[in-house]
Amino acid sequence: MGNKSIFSIVLLVALVIVLKSTFFELNEGRQAIITQFGKPVGDPITEAGLHIKTPFIQEVRFVDKRILSWDGFPNQIPTKDKKYIKVDTTARWRVVDALKFIQTVRNETGARARLDAILDSATRDVISNHNLVEAVRNSNGIIEKIEEKKALVEKLKAEGKPVIEEGVSGEIEKIQVGRENLSEMIVKSAEKELEAFGIKLIDVQLRRISYERSVEAKVYERMTSERQRIAQKIRSIGQGEKAKIEGRLQRDLREINSQAYK
Repeated sequence: MGNKSIFSIVLLVALVIVLKSTFFELNEGRQAIITQFGKPVGDPITEAGLHIKTPFIQEVRFVDKRILSWDGFPNQIPTKDKKYIKVDTTARWRVVDALKFIQTVRNETGARARLDAILDSATRDVISNHNLVEAVRNSNGIIEKIEEKKALVEKLKAEGKPVIEEGVSGEIEKIQVGRENLSEMIVKSAEKELEAFGIKLIDVQLRRISYERSVEAKVYERMTSERQRIAQKIRSIGQGEKAKIEGRLQRDLREINSQAYK
């Protein structure tokens, strides 16, 4: 092989290396930051396609611009009414300022570490400042249904019809805020801090709430006693109906005997 052929091959390889270092492809759903000697240069590139940078001097840092998810660790949190619960949260977020994102948290791993600290803290603050019922229910619909049922029972009683009352023992606490509003409060509390990292928090959801063992035992105990109370009331009504039927039976029997005697 002649010197000219070797030179051509070397030139071709060098050209390929230069072109590969000059052009880069940006896919949909990603954005890019060009850095020169480790410092960002220019604005973030957000349009998909083929782009150019200075070869060997500049590098490309890719950042996801899609909606990303975050899953928290279930934490034991005391509520305002001194009930200990485990709250499992999940959130959706996205990078809205790639330059600020690169300069502060550098990558998704760093971002998730910040999310862990900020969202866990915000969730704890919001939950601990409200009663347990606020995190469990989202409306007072159950109370409205109970009131409607009570009105129906009273109406049937007034008409002299037999009814089975399945009331609940004690008062059901009304909510003032509700589960969805608690989620919004967590978002408002956390998004101000996350803004400094170029992160936009879309929403936070209380995915699962579980009772601490002592609270769970009390809940089960209340449910059991409530079912037993309702069962006892049903038996009592059944005994009353039985007595009425036996009374009518005895009366009919006396009338039949009386007619037969005549």
